[in-house]
Amino acid sequence: MDRPFLRPNGMVLGAPDPRQLADFYERLLGWQRNSDEPTWVTLKAPGGGIGLSFQLETEHAPPVWPAGAGDQQMQVHLDVEVRDLAAAVAWAEKQGAKVAAFQPQDDVRVMIDPVGHPFCLWVPEKG
Repeated sequence: MDRPFLRPNGMVLGAPDPRQLADFYERLLGWQRNSDEPTWVTLKAPGGGIGLSFQLETEHAPPVWPAGAGDQQMQVHLDVEVRDLAAAVAWAEKQGAKVAAFQPQDDVRVMIDPVGHPFCLWVPEKG
């Protein structure tokens, strides 16, 4: 059997208020809103590629970072490439993110979005 066409076109984050979380990522990334419903919002990157969607989860439980035994664990997180880590952290905080207490690497900052999803700001290796 030949593999049928398959191409991921987005990542979905659950939130108690999808519009509010989409507002945060819209400001953070500068992406455009593609759809806007009370229970489903999508953002698309200006140059195309994988987008972000936000769906209503009325019982959303934020993950714990880093998770311990019995904690709500994150299922996925976003990695966001940056050129200036300090400037990117300051921008993310201005938009409503928080710096996570635990930071595993010097060239990465784990951030927490307004509803508790971790995401990473990272600087690629030079060379």
